[in-house]
Formats: sequence, structure tokens, C-alpha cells
Amino acid sequence: MDTPTASNPRRRFFRAALSAVILIGLSIAFVDRPASTWAHTLMHPAFFVGLTHLVDPVLPVALIGLVAAGVAAACGWRPQACGKTLIACGLAAVVAVVIKEQLKFVFGRTWPETWIGNPSWIGNGAYGFHFFHGGEGWASFPSGHMTMITAPFAVLWQRIRRWRWLWVVPIFAVAIGLFGADYHFVSDMIAGVYLGAACATGVVALVG
Repeated sequence: MDTPTASNPRRRFFRAALSAVILIGLSIAFVDRPASTWAHTLMHPAFFVGLTHLVDPVLPVALIGLVAAGVAAACGWRPQACGKTLIACGLAAVVAVVIKEQLKFVFGRTWPETWIGNPSWIGNGAYGFHFFHGGEGWASFPSGHMTMITAPFAVLWQRIRRWRWLWVVPIFAVAIGLFGADYHFVSDMIAGVYLGAACATGVVALVG
């Protein structure tokens, strides 16, 4: 029989997985296409596009931080709580990048807009998943931007709780940018948030 302590993480995992499936499914059925059509009418204002670039420094900073932590550890540094938090942020970002790229290949989803001659909802009414298709034009799901921005800030959410209100700000900002620029379907963004949070949770458990 599972003890309450042992079963709680399992229950949290299954609740999170179920909520992800439900929200993504509802978005695919009722939200994605009308939301993308409406966002297209905004004509991609520079403000929204600019918000999407908040994610640009995440991976470089994560890699530099991890290299610096490795050098420091080789010189005798042993991380305490703050150091472990920073290491977890870096690891979560790197893990998230690797996983989201593989999932994009698996799901093979077309994009809301056409940029490289790719089929899209706005361009020619293309909407759907083409599993294991591959190619840049079939890589909308999950949103890499949302995965990348969520992973490190979900670590901070779990480890520095008094500032939780602050950690959600960049996540919402990138989501607003992606939606306003019509770069992703809403379900892409929901999946990215869940994936980033899952990577963060796993890394936090490993780092301790």
C-alpha cells in the first residue's frame, strides 16, 4: 500500500497530465482556429513580436551558467540552496530544449501562419498533426518559446515561493507575444507551459 507521502507526487503527476490533456483537447476543438484567425487581424504589431524575444537569452545564459558551475565545482565549490537553484534553472532550460525538439518531430503540427512556404491555417486552411513528418513547416507543437521560458521560471516558482508573482510575469509576457503575433496556436502554448513545468519539476527533484 502506498504511503500518503509516496502517493502524493503520483497524484499530482496524474492530475497535471489529465489537466494538460483536457485543456489541450478543448483548445484544439474550440479555440485554436478562431483565435488564430482573430490574431491574424492584428497584423503582428512590433510590440507582440518584441515580447517573443524575451526567450532569446534563456539558452545562452543557461549554458554559460552550467559551464561556470562546472568550473567552480572542479575548483572545490559545493553549491548550497542558491547555487542549486541556479543549476536547476540551467539544467531545466537545456533539458526542455532537447525534449521539445523531439516532440515537435513526433507531432508534426502545421503552423498558424505561412512564413517559409509552409502549409498553415491562415495561408491555406491547413490544420492538424502529421506524426513523424519532420521539417520546419511541421513543428508548431509544442511551443518551443513557451517551453523555454517556463522551464527556468518554474524552477524559481518551486524553490523561491515568496516571489511567485514575479516568476509568472515573463511567462505571460511571452504567451501574449506569441498569441498577438499569431506565431502559435493556443494549444501549442498550453503544451509548452506544461512541458516546461514538467522539466523543471524533474530537475528540481534530482538536484534536491
